[in-house]
Amino acid sequence: MTNPTNIDETRIKALFKEAIVEVIEENQDLVSSILVDTIEDIGLSRAISEGERSKTVTREEIFEVLSEEQ
Repeated sequence: MTNPTNIDETRIKALFKEAIVEVIEENQDLVSSILVDTIEDIGLSRAISEGERSKTVTREEIFEVLSEEQ
């Protein structure tokens, strides 16, 4: 005999998946924007962590490097 709780749980999962897909399809621009923002935030976080582990430089050294690139 089938347990009705399992059927309900399976159906709920399927409905939830359908709802997520529908939201993503209807709001592609929003989802895309969220993903881009998330990736940028991860990159910024990694850059900050890397910067905290690197040696300190003076303001003059930074401007010297920047002026060499022009």
